[in-house]
Amino acid sequence: MLKSFASAIVLAALVTPALADEFWVVHNPSTTQKCSIVERTPQPSETKPAGAIAAPSQTRAEAEALMQQQRICGGGHDS
Repeated sequence: MLKSFASAIVLAALVTPALADEFWVVHNPSTTQKCSIVERTPQPSETKPAGAIAAPSQTRAEAEALMQQQRICGGGHDS
């Protein structure tokens, strides 16, 4: 029983990121002064998350590459 429960949790953790519709690069100037990637399904009332500095990406890899290119995130240049 415990094995089945643990397997279900691991499976859910692996599948959940695949369910995100968009990956956003977000900058938090007030606390961390760093960029991060936010996975989220867009809400009808919102156009983008607070602090978003680029257009949404379809995959985490695309968002990571975009984050490395942004000057504000310590990368090469702004978009």
